[in-house]
Amino acid sequence: MLILNAQDVRKALPMRDVIEAMKQAYASLSNGQAEVPLRTRLPIPSHDGLAIFMPAYVHTAEADALAVKIVNIFPGNPARGLPYIQAAVVAFDPSSGNLSAMLEGSALTAIRTGAGSGAAIDLLARKDSKVVAIFGAGAQGRTQLEAACAVRKIEKAWIFDSDPERAAAFAIEMAGQGTIPATLEPAPTAQAAVNDADIICTATTSTTPVFADADLKPGVHISAIGSYTPEMVEVPAETIVRASVFVDSRSAVLAEAGDLIQPIQNGLITAVHIRAELGEIILGRKAGRESETEITYFKSVGVAVQDAIAAQLALKNAKAMSLGQKIEW
Repeated sequence: MLILNAQDVRKALPMRDVIEAMKQAYASLSNGQAEVPLRTRLPIPSHDGLAIFMPAYVHTAEADALAVKIVNIFPGNPARGLPYIQAAVVAFDPSSGNLSAMLEGSALTAIRTGAGSGAAIDLLARKDSKVVAIFGAGAQGRTQLEAACAVRKIEKAWIFDSDPERAAAFAIEMAGQGTIPATLEPAPTAQAAVNDADIICTATTSTTPVFADADLKPGVHISAIGSYTPEMVEVPAETIVRASVFVDSRSAVLAEAGDLIQPIQNGLITAVHIRAELGEIILGRKAGRESETEITYFKSVGVAVQDAIAAQLALKNAKAMSLGQKIEW
């Protein structure tokens, strides 16, 4: 069995390659080539925690992958000097069931989530997009920015966070890395962040909209990855109503995404407002952006097929790069 720690995972998963892998993952999901049950949630009330189990099996001409991700969410951890989220991905040989590898899951999740958004940006954002606004200065915000810069020639990025010091630290840390521009600015307000943004990425735990619908410019693309429970909301209902809505998985977002569940419950839209899964666009079955002034919105709650495909790619690259630690099992 191969063990890949967080550093190994980051080396084995270059963003541009993972974006292409996520397109493959979304296509397999929409094409019925992936078995992906809705995630299982296990509350741990005595410790204010939550464990989430995400299994997936994918079988296509390009991929044959079997994996389970376990995510543990403990809000009290930061006060104890521990990560808020801890995770592991366990990969198996799909032909025999043998245990193949264990990968550090937080790094893999951040990268594959950013790459999923990058796939949506590549397919839906205007080709001339130059300005991006990132909401949430955490690990997810970092990979959202990296992914956007991997698929569009971004010249400027605004960073907004409820903690201005975190936004400032983010801007200093990420400026000039790889394809990320040197011009990264902490936004003093949400309005300042979105006013001239061609692309908006939201990666927060907010329960109320993080920007105002009236502040959006025509033709903006929004990738929203933070609203992953019915109670969470990042994007105004007014924006959802007038946007062209695309998702990673219809069944998943209708079960979990507050951004869509709440407008449906309030009678503002119905489920048919979802134009397409991203995989349907990749497969050529549905259209993506249809005009330069159209607002496109991609909602992702994350699906286990992403983890299975990302783990397979990481193992392939790790073997070629001699990464990780082998142990007898």
